[in-house]
Amino acid sequence: MPRLLGIEIPDNKPIRIALRYIYGVGPHLADRVVEKLGVDPQARAHTLSETDLARIASVLEEENILVEGALRRQVQQNIQRLREIRCYRGDRHRRGLPCRGQRTKTNARTRKGRKKTVAGKKRVGK
Repeated sequence: MPRLLGIEIPDNKPIRIALRYIYGVGPHLADRVVEKLGVDPQARAHTLSETDLARIASVLEEENILVEGALRRQVQQNIQRLREIRCYRGDRHRRGLPCRGQRTKTNARTRKGRKKTVAGKKRVGK
């Protein structure tokens, strides 16, 4: 598998798809980088030379695009800042609940985790 910015990208996918395996590189950015370098977007990643891969890495660096470790670190710092200033979004992050206004009466299982069943109230029979 070819390595780009220290990340192994899949070698049997087109380069415009393989670049998306890098955290912080989406469809638009991948297409823009490939177009800027004049590389065939449908070329498989394993067919590219080391110089092509180095050129792709240099384009990402020269455009000051945060990827992988630096981007993950920045996102965590932003969340930590929200927690420290005790804003609403920070409290939602702290409690592990959705932060963007989604409903939680139903759904939200990804953030809340598995159901925690609570015993119902027992009725007094006549």
